[in-house]
Amino acid sequence: MLSASERNPAVMDPSRTKVSALDLNHSHSHTTTNQISSSSEQQASFMPSQCPQHIWVVTGPAGSGKSTVGRYLQQELGVPFLEGDDFHPAANKAKMSAGTPLTDADRWDWLISLRSAATTLLSTPAPTSTNPTSTSTRAQAPTGVVVACSALKKKYRDVMRVAAYGSPNVRIHFVYLKLEPATLYARVSARQAHYMKQGMVESQLRDLEEPGQGEWDVITVPVQVGMGMGEVQREVMNAVEKVIRGYEGGL
Repeated sequence: MLSASERNPAVMDPSRTKVSALDLNHSHSHTTTNQISSSSEQQASFMPSQCPQHIWVVTGPAGSGKSTVGRYLQQELGVPFLEGDDFHPAANKAKMSAGTPLTDADRWDWLISLRSAATTLLSTPAPTSTNPTSTSTRAQAPTGVVVACSALKKKYRDVMRVAAYGSPNVRIHFVYLKLEPATLYARVSARQAHYMKQGMVESQLRDLEEPGQGEWDVITVPVQVGMGMGEVQREVMNAVEKVIRGYEGGL
């Protein structure tokens, strides 16, 4: 039988023990603590310890295909999907539309809101039919959630990692879509009526801290020039299924 720390190594990962002390905006530290406690208690009441819930955070700069890949995973895994752009406040969108890069402080509330939405979904049971011919239903929490979020810096990813604190069920994974800058520029330039412009891609690439070896929960998917989206999606799904099989084999 695995111990609690072995079932959920993210809880004991020493690299994450200071996440709540990130020096982005100290005024939000009490909010983070409250959200961790509340979401963890709710999750434990709905999901048994032998049934892990996975948060799949699809990451990368603008133009990497986060949303498209995220919605594909939503369909394949049968779990909810959260579009990170939808959680930016109007002030952030206005800055990006004007070509003004976001600061760490701008992203702090955004990341917390997105993380909170993910943990809320995991702890909110949705009615499902107990019998195809019956009208009765039972409540069941989702097995996971997919999130599209740039998560450019390690400390941003650390903010998202807090979602796994205090819960023996939650596993968080990052799917990093790695593309050449020229491909990102071309994709963003082809977009119509989107607030993210080519100049903002340059800003995001300056901020980008590619996941290092110490970030064991990251799946890096290199997207080669000429790869179609279907091929990228298959590569991502193969990697995700491998991770899921690993957890199933250890439980």
